[in-house]
Amino acid sequence: MREIAAEAAVWIARLHGPDRSNHMERECRAWQMRSAAHRTAFERGTDLWMEAAGVDRTAVARAAALNASSGAAKTVRAQPWPVAAALTTILIVGALMFELRWGSDTYDTGVGEQRVVMLQDGTRMSLNTSTRVRVALGSDRRAVDVEGGEALFEVAKEASRPFVVRAAGSEVTATGTAFVVRYTPAIEGRGDAVDITLVEGRVVVRGAREVGVAAKSRDGVEMTSGQRLRVAGRELSQVAAALKPQLDRPHVDQVLAWKRGEAIFDNASLPEAVAEMNRYSAMPISLADADALGGLRVSGVFRTGNNLGFARALAKLHGLLVRELPDRLELAPA
Repeated sequence: MREIAAEAAVWIARLHGPDRSNHMERECRAWQMRSAAHRTAFERGTDLWMEAAGVDRTAVARAAALNASSGAAKTVRAQPWPVAAALTTILIVGALMFELRWGSDTYDTGVGEQRVVMLQDGTRMSLNTSTRVRVALGSDRRAVDVEGGEALFEVAKEASRPFVVRAAGSEVTATGTAFVVRYTPAIEGRGDAVDITLVEGRVVVRGAREVGVAAKSRDGVEMTSGQRLRVAGRELSQVAAALKPQLDRPHVDQVLAWKRGEAIFDNASLPEAVAEMNRYSAMPISLADADALGGLRVSGVFRTGNNLGFARALAKLHGLLVRELPDRLELAPA
């Protein structure tokens, strides 16, 4: 798998270099046709190339050209790592990280950080701010525990080995699809909660597996593309009871806005909007008078991680005061 990923990096660098030709494109297509693993590696590498901010494509092309002219990579298998290393160094910028992982491991992100992880089976996990997940790839089951935060799972299709994501007492089972899981742990007297948004394909959501409870015997719901399921509480009975009433259809573009570094609000309450923006910043916003400000509404697109800009925009919109304190920003009535 590592060798295939390195070869994919070489192809991407060559195709963006000065010597691209029809013959090279045909060779690349033939390489991708060798196996699903080859195609997945190339697709994931291309996605990363397009998504990474600040990519210096000229530098990558120059690295590929120099490598080819030196005779170090006359064939794809000869010396893939020099170009792959150069490509990886340039593509992985800022808070975006791309990793190949095998077996069982834990991954997390800090406040305002995002991270992309590609698993051995070809599944791609995009972790949002303040997220922690545990992954275990078994021979008959691929399992992920979301311990907090939010993640987009683009699951590689493998019917014989279901992909199961567990959070807040619920369990999402898929074979090949894309969905978002957002888990908010219990805090300040509120129970934990999970939002599951299906981007494409189908998934089944049930109460988390318990000893002696077969999967087919547990209550669950099959979701279709565009649906969101909201579940609160860890008890199996609560999960089962909450499934049907909590289904809705949000704007998927709004749900995935964090991948673009944005937060989109559509008539959200001020406390809701502030809480969402605080997820991405070490300088939180507080409300000096929650009762007086709680009824204000917020709509618009805002850059995550820029709480000062957000607070100033709200102050201008609603005639509020912004106080810049040592450890936080405070919004107060004028």
